[in-house]
Amino acid sequence: MDARLAARRPVLRAKPGERRRTVPRDGQREVGVGVRVPFLIIGGGMAAGLCRARAGFDVHIVEQAPRLGALGAGIQLAPNALRVLSALDLGPDLAAVAVYPRNLVFLHADTGRRLTTVDLGDAFRARYGQLYTVLHRGDLLDILLAACRAHERVTLESGREVVEVRDAEGHSATVWFADGETYACEAVIGADGLWSRTRALVADDVPLCSGYVAYRGTVPAEDLPDSVRPDDELVWIVPGKHLVQYPIRRRELHNQVAFFRSRRYRPGSAAGDDWGAADELREHFAASAEQVRAAVALLGTHRRWPMYDRAPVDNWTTGRVTLLGDAAHPMLQYLVQGACQAIEDTECLARHLVAHDGKAPAAFAAYQAERIPRTAAVQRLARVWGEVWHDDAPVIPALRDRLFARRAPDDYTYLDWLYRHPAR
Repeated sequence: MDARLAARRPVLRAKPGERRRTVPRDGQREVGVGVRVPFLIIGGGMAAGLCRARAGFDVHIVEQAPRLGALGAGIQLAPNALRVLSALDLGPDLAAVAVYPRNLVFLHADTGRRLTTVDLGDAFRARYGQLYTVLHRGDLLDILLAACRAHERVTLESGREVVEVRDAEGHSATVWFADGETYACEAVIGADGLWSRTRALVADDVPLCSGYVAYRGTVPAEDLPDSVRPDDELVWIVPGKHLVQYPIRRRELHNQVAFFRSRRYRPGSAAGDDWGAADELREHFAASAEQVRAAVALLGTHRRWPMYDRAPVDNWTTGRVTLLGDAAHPMLQYLVQGACQAIEDTECLARHLVAHDGKAPAAFAAYQAERIPRTAAVQRLARVWGEVWHDDAPVIPALRDRLFARRAPDDYTYLDWLYRHPAR
């Protein structure tokens, strides 16, 4: 358990007379009681924990990483996510570290030609009730962690590796950890990401690699070329690649992410295989506009991120176990909705838990009935939007650029379905 948390809250322990499950030498796990946990979230899920606690329920969160919070680079939060976070009273904390871009500007990555601009200012806020927000992922995690620690109904543990989750025919759920300890739970949320172990309870699929890879990092604002607009988010697109740039952490840093389709990738290639390497990064952007080449030159190349999603599924739940976020609906990055859809999940789940008096099976069924159609649509359209950005045939880019050129900066027609408050 996080040392600062352990100093303030008791560690969960078995009740008198209960025994913990162990892993026998033959590898078959015994059936026992284990440590009792009413409601467990696997994989972080701090927004989900906070939503549940604010709804009046106790929740315990376990995370495999040895330390909670403070990691990653930039993250983008659209109005549909900000609406939920604001309802959790996190708006002032976010405002202290966030940046609100003035415009979202699409440009041609090779010629530098402006394709279209989305006004993210007053007209955007008047339509959606929130500003588009960008910030450091570590800052968001720190805000959520502080809010969870401050809430008496939330407890957290770090450094806990889950090795198996099992539902006992709807009566309870059991979670095994790598150290042999078990938790017996009234309900479990698997928020354990793209490579979710929990998902194996409801689907036998695997993540699907797009053949694209990303290099990302932050750059001090003073190291950027003068051509970078400090108040805008820039998206440079061209067949087979794109670059995203935006300011974070009170404009002290600039987040940059370069994506490209690896020519070395073959179906079935593993993430660790020799594709999408730094030499391909340099090769793909060698003919790009000067501003793009300068930005790519500032990226670190010690790590790369292959881009995966999964096909939508029609069920996330078995008994007292359900999925949330990337464990349920991992999506490609083109609509910038991965985190936003996970945050939407948290509000929906908490609302249905209240409506069903905390009864997990009924709440989980209602939650997925509401969420699966929407998240499946976002997953599918993210793939389509990526094709619109990257297609290398002449027709789609020409039609895209013509449509972009005709729209006004305050034309939000194609954003309403994502950002407006849903009708229920």
